[in-house]
Amino acid sequence: MLPGVYVAYKKNGTAYYRSNITFQNKHISLGSFVTEQEAHQAYRDAACLLFDSSTAIHDAFSLPTILSFHKVISLLNFRDNHIYFKNPIYLKNNYFVYYLSPTEELKFDIDDLFYYSNRKIMRRQGHLFVNDYGMQVNILSRYGIKNYAVAGRDYYFANEDPWDFRYSNIIVINRYYGVTRIESSNGFTYKTQIHINGIYLVGLYPKEETAAVAYNKAVDLAKKNGISKNFQMNYVEEYSPREYAEIYNNIKLSEKYLDYLQRLNLI
Repeated sequence: MLPGVYVAYKKNGTAYYRSNITFQNKHISLGSFVTEQEAHQAYRDAACLLFDSSTAIHDAFSLPTILSFHKVISLLNFRDNHIYFKNPIYLKNNYFVYYLSPTEELKFDIDDLFYYSNRKIMRRQGHLFVNDYGMQVNILSRYGIKNYAVAGRDYYFANEDPWDFRYSNIIVINRYYGVTRIESSNGFTYKTQIHINGIYLVGLYPKEETAAVAYNKAVDLAKKNGISKNFQMNYVEEYSPREYAEIYNNIKLSEKYLDYLQRLNLI
């Protein structure tokens, strides 16, 4: 066998060739190939990357190699930062880049390194998600952003870079179900709405958390009076159970919403 190559067999007996290399006492798999020559070429390409520091990270985007782009990123990061990740991660100063593709560089805080080094980021219908304990989890949920949230309305990127997921760059405007922040010359007001065969105004409130409680109360009223819908509820951690109960009992809902329920003979 050529250097860096060993033969393996499929269940049907067909031979294929695996390539690997050892660097800094770590054994690294480079992938499977149809021919021995391809596997050896992968070994040679990896050796050039690992033992020749003249190839920089920006060269990876146009590098002629049989290795996958993601494998190239992993090898360059290992060479430069002495940490090997199976995922296409490259460490920077105080943050890291996850290369979804050669043209898509996702930036994250170092605090998220353990999480994303063990979970592959995937894309489906424009959404980025990871498999977390068997569930598909939108990466925006780590910032308290709900699946229904709309960029520009419910959250925005401070530096206008939608690939920069560092915590300081993501500004969450609307954190709760049914609550929308309204800006005026006097500051912010929080509008609570509920969707039941159309959108109904629950009320306007001075605090976001109070508006979230109002939404929960509106949902409870709807369910109590026979509206069977799978409503999401808000968890308002800013209030103790006693504070939550006091606000819940005293908060007022709009007459229009209550009249709507009454007209349906639900109250």
